Amino acid sequence: MADTWTDDLVAALRPLRFGPPVTHVYNPLEYARAPWDRYVERWGAGRREVLLLGMNPGPFGMAQTGVPFGDVGMVRDWLGIEAAVGKPAVENPKRPIVGFACPRSEVSGTRLWGFFRETFGTPERFFARFFVANYCPLVFMEASGRNVTPDKLPAAERAPLFAACDEALRRIVDELQPRLVIGVGGFAEKRAREALGGRNLQLGCILHPSPASPAANRGWGEVVRRQLAGYGVELPPPAA
Repeated sequence: MADTWTDDLVAALRPLRFGPPVTHVYNPLEYARAPWDRYVERWGAGRREVLLLGMNPGPFGMAQTGVPFGDVGMVRDWLGIEAAVGKPAVENPKRPIVGFACPRSEVSGTRLWGFFRETFGTPERFFARFFVANYCPLVFMEASGRNVTPDKLPAAERAPLFAACDEALRRIVDELQPRLVIGVGGFAEKRAREALGGRNLQLGCILHPSPASPAANRGWGEVVRRQLAGYGVELPPPAA
């Protein structure tokens, strides 16, 4: 599914430039292309009921593994994906890329994939109905290593970035043909509404699993189960 639109997205993003406070920009679709391709080839073929859309990679998730919400343990041990990961062209020494040797967990990823593992048991059962992608594949950071989210970029930098990501999202939706696109957090929902307006799609939002969210720290999985049910997405009880 992904070769053409991934290549086109990478090409559209490559000439973009971002000013202070951003000092480093990583694109895991380039240096972590091998695990990304395996993820899409293994789990991204065919129509889906629901597309779950994240914002952009976390420094210890997709930035390391090439997989959305890509906590190393979850990607390797549950999704069954492990592949060589290179380096970004200019690496921030505060945020080195070590791929599947990354010793830190990505809390958002352990929550998201952990919940679906508990609910579906196997990735085959989960991906029969769902697919998970990020709206923007780029990681933005300051010299200190501090993350900069896409919504905090200046308007002149956001416009070409969002145009490229909107087009990629439309192509993902064309291929998966979901009935429902759900933003994982408000930013992703807003971008989905902008990119997909006028289509015969249901759009929605679930709570982001970030540890910075007090609500997510009080039982993210049960909140999301209720939110999905509100969109008509009934989940099985937790797998034994």
